[in-house]
Amino acid sequence: MAGKDKEIANKEHVSKDKNETSNISKSKAKREQRKKEVARGKRQKRTAALIGGVAAAAVVALIAAAIGKNVYLASMRTTPITDPSAGLTADGKIEGVNVKDMLTLADYANITVPAEKVAATAEEVEGDINSALLSHREASTDETLEIKDGDTVNIDYVGTIDGVEFEGGNSNGAGYDLTIGSGSFIDDFEQQLIGHKPGESLTVEVTFPEGYRDDDTVAGKDASFAVTVNSITVTPEFTDEFVAKNFSEEGMSTAEEYRAFIENRYYEQHLEEYLADYIVENSTVRSYPSDYLKKLRAVTKYNDESMLAYYNQMYSSMGMAAYENVWDMMGEDITDELSYEKDLRERTKEMAKTAMVYQAIFEDAGLTIDMDAVFADMTAQSGEEYVTNMKENYGEGYMAQAEIQEAVTDYLMERYK
Repeated sequence: MAGKDKEIANKEHVSKDKNETSNISKSKAKREQRKKEVARGKRQKRTAALIGGVAAAAVVALIAAAIGKNVYLASMRTTPITDPSAGLTADGKIEGVNVKDMLTLADYANITVPAEKVAATAEEVEGDINSALLSHREASTDETLEIKDGDTVNIDYVGTIDGVEFEGGNSNGAGYDLTIGSGSFIDDFEQQLIGHKPGESLTVEVTFPEGYRDDDTVAGKDASFAVTVNSITVTPEFTDEFVAKNFSEEGMSTAEEYRAFIENRYYEQHLEEYLADYIVENSTVRSYPSDYLKKLRAVTKYNDESMLAYYNQMYSSMGMAAYENVWDMMGEDITDELSYEKDLRERTKEMAKTAMVYQAIFEDAGLTIDMDAVFADMTAQSGEEYVTNMKENYGEGYMAQAEIQEAVTDYLMERYK
């Protein structure tokens, strides 16, 4: 029994040791698990705090950016003014500055003009001649002429369906100008006129389309038109006779003289454009007259807004959508007020540069203008009221500045023609 009891005692001892070891292990595991949970909670709090801080910073940055943009835009926003003479003296010069000290002027006295850049092109000359011929077309009753595709003819007509005249089918002897091939009339009405002559009468047979103008009296029905050809519009030929008849007051009597006149006109136009571009592009502005630049920007914005109002009035009268803002009509690169204000600054810098260059050449070349003579000439041509309105709307400074630029243009043209 003693041995058995001992064995039982040993087993109980072993079992007790195992239970104690198991209990210790479970307690330790619980403590470790608790530590992990506490640590995980701290990490989550730190992460949440970090994320919250970043989000808050982002929101603050966005708000600051928006505020900054609005502040920046407010500082840039131009207030329009209506006086084109703002910043100019009465004699048309930029007020309070010596423009020659503010730029390096192009060598306007020694410009090499490439002949090929200023010569009239064949396309320009022929285009002008064709325009002159078209503007002098005349309706001819010459009975030897025949209608061709593309001709413009004058006709009278009476339309009937089953022998009964229908509404709108009668020209009532007023004559109707019709271009053959234009598709102005239904079916092949126009083609049936080809080959006929002034003074001829013919019958044109057509069929109105189904649903034509929602008019059941004619839609889908056969119709007959009694047509009289009154005349065919004829384009004259470019001959000496044509020039003598139409341009003798301009001192031209031959086709060659007219052609030479057109060539010279385009030459002078190209030369003027070339010289204007040259003197501005080859001058460098070192500093801009800030007060004039600011006023020029304000006047330009007023002009932009006036153009906006004009367009919107025109579009409204045609039932079209209007522009909402001035920048909406300025091109695809200008999408908002900020980009408009930036563009406005660039445009007015170019305008100021041009004004500075012309004024500098005017002064450097010793040119003069006589505004009293200018106003007297304007009065003689257009009347005193016109001159008064010009002075009120534009100011004498702006008008004098225009005369300065005209004087420089004339000076350069005389030098390089």
